[in-house]
Amino acid sequence: MKIIKPRIYLASQSPRRRELLKQIGVNFEMLLLRSDPRRNVDVDEIPHADEQPEDYVQRVSRAKAEAGYAMLGLRNLPPFPVLAADTTVTMDGRIFGKPDNDKQAAAMLSQLSGREHRVLSSVAIAMDEHVETALSISTVRFTALSEERIRRYLLTHEYRDKAGGYAIQGYAGAFIEHISGSYSGVMGLPLFETVQLLQRFDYPAP
Repeated sequence: MKIIKPRIYLASQSPRRRELLKQIGVNFEMLLLRSDPRRNVDVDEIPHADEQPEDYVQRVSRAKAEAGYAMLGLRNLPPFPVLAADTTVTMDGRIFGKPDNDKQAAAMLSQLSGREHRVLSSVAIAMDEHVETALSISTVRFTALSEERIRRYLLTHEYRDKAGGYAIQGYAGAFIEHISGSYSGVMGLPLFETVQLLQRFDYPAP
C-alpha cells in the first residue's frame, strides 16, 4: 500500500516563502492563484478606508488561503491544507505596500531612513471550512540613509515586489540597526507562527 506523505499547498509565488518552508522541512506544492482563468474569487489587496494595518494584513492572508482552497475543487486536486501569507510595512499608521517603480521605492526608503517601523506578517491556513490566521509583528530600525546610498540600493532592483521597498535578507540588511521580533516574519513568513498553525491542522511540523 502506498503511503501518502503529508503535504500542504503554498498559495504564494514568493521564493522567500518557499525557502523558509524548505528550511523547516515542510512538504509543499505550489498553488498559483492567478494562473487559472476559471478562478472567480478575486483577492482584494487594496486597503479599505480606515482599515488598521493589522486587520488589513490578516484579511488579505485569509482571503488568499480561502481562494487557494477554492481552486482545489476546480483543478480536481487532492484536498490538503492551503497556506498563504501577506506581509506589509507600516509606520505612523500608514501602510507601505510594494513600490511600482524606482521613484516610489526611493520615497519609501527616505521615509524609513533613521526611524523605526513595524513589519506585519500574517499567515493563514484553510482546509474545508476551517480557516485560521496568525500574526507576527516585528519592529525594525533603519540607520539614516543618504540619497546616494538609496540610489545605489535601487540599482540592485532588490526593492521589486518587496513591501516597504526592501529585503532584509539582501543588501538592505546593512540598513538595519536593530530588529525586535521575527527575522523570518520580516522576510515574509514567520516560522514560529506557521508551525503553530500547521500543528492545528495536524501537519507534523517540527
